[in-house]
Amino acid sequence: MNLTLLDSPHWRDYELLDSGDGLKLERFGPYRFARPEALATWKRSLPEAAWREADAIFRPTSEESGGHWQARSKLRERWEMRYPLAGGAPLKFWVMTTPGRHLGVFPECAAHWDWMAERIHAAGRPARVLNLFGYTGLASLAAASAGASVTHVDASKKSVGWARENQELSGLADRPIRWIVDDALKFVQREARRGAQYDGIYLDPPKFGRGPKGEVWEVYQSLPELLEACRAVLSPNPLFVVLTLYAVRASGVHLHSTLAELMKKYRGQVEAGELVTRESSAGRLVSQAVFGRWSEE
Repeated sequence: MNLTLLDSPHWRDYELLDSGDGLKLERFGPYRFARPEALATWKRSLPEAAWREADAIFRPTSEESGGHWQARSKLRERWEMRYPLAGGAPLKFWVMTTPGRHLGVFPECAAHWDWMAERIHAAGRPARVLNLFGYTGLASLAAASAGASVTHVDASKKSVGWARENQELSGLADRPIRWIVDDALKFVQREARRGAQYDGIYLDPPKFGRGPKGEVWEVYQSLPELLEACRAVLSPNPLFVVLTLYAVRASGVHLHSTLAELMKKYRGQVEAGELVTRESSAGRLVSQAVFGRWSEE
């Protein structure tokens, strides 16, 4: 088994400028941000003056995702970014600072968007894709842009509304996307009872979360049951399954074994490893998440 490091070299509107001393300096469109990065244990490459040019820095609290943004210059409430999706029109989406240190896009996931779109194009047949924990919808838009019918599920009504705005901005309002505010596990279990089937499943679960009715999600306890439910809604000839995990004690080896077990009755191949971003200053790689993905042979 070979583990893969996946980066996303096609970005123009995003850039990892530097990292070190527990922080990373990034450009999202016209603005620069400094955010915590626990894995950046090395020294920074850029001079301190470059870091002082950050338009905002996130100040964390003792809580895992708590904190606030300290603005050093005036930021627009939101601004547009683009990603040049392989084989299609660019994705367009809104970006803004949020209380949870994120800005509405995980740039490292672009490697999955391109990979997924390529497989949908290559299939040459109608494809139904299920995107669970879909956040602001960029994976859903990538799949829809490639020609798939997409069901997008997220427990946050605000995130689903943001995703719908991104659909309009990308010029994909006519594409078949179902926007669902629901608990991921309960939704998939209902789909299985209804006999629904999907050709591709994209999972990006959090470490911890709550559904719209207070349902508790804890990744180590909840993920095995969700994967079993996903197995029940796979079509007889699926195209792909993607699983990405952030901020958890897991490895590419773990996700490779997980997907190999999940997809053992299908002919295909499993790839696993880490999603990384590459600095434009020193060229160092920063690990962002672990992933596993299965595709048909």
